[in-house]
Amino acid sequence: MPHSKLDDLPNGGDRWPAIGREGFRTVKWGDMEVGLTTVHAPLDCTESYKFGGLPGGVCPCPHYGYIFEGRMRAQYPGTDWPEEVIEAGEAYFIPAGHVLIYDEASRVLEINPAHALQTCMDAMQRALEKAGASAAQE
Repeated sequence: MPHSKLDDLPNGGDRWPAIGREGFRTVKWGDMEVGLTTVHAPLDCTESYKFGGLPGGVCPCPHYGYIFEGRMRAQYPGTDWPEEVIEAGEAYFIPAGHVLIYDEASRVLEINPAHALQTCMDAMQRALEKAGASAAQE
């Protein structure tokens, strides 16, 4: 059975180069993706979801996780669901159809359905590539 220390997970940049900052480590084990994300500054994923072409501009991946450090919010556009605030020391489940916003530097463990995470990360990769191409043209 696979196992790993979190800091020994492979660098996500091997699969998603535009996203693969040093703080993004992930590996696929069976049907699940195990990842450790370190966000160094506030991050709002709204634009990446929109410009990456995700339907409705929302993430299609349910997330199961734990926040070691920091804080994030989950918003559910187009629904009556209230915004959720998740802080250090809390485990969470965030259903598909959300937008994530990291309010501060954070360190987060997530275990996600691999196919759904692939869809989300591919969209974010496209958005970052588009942003890079736009910046290069200016």
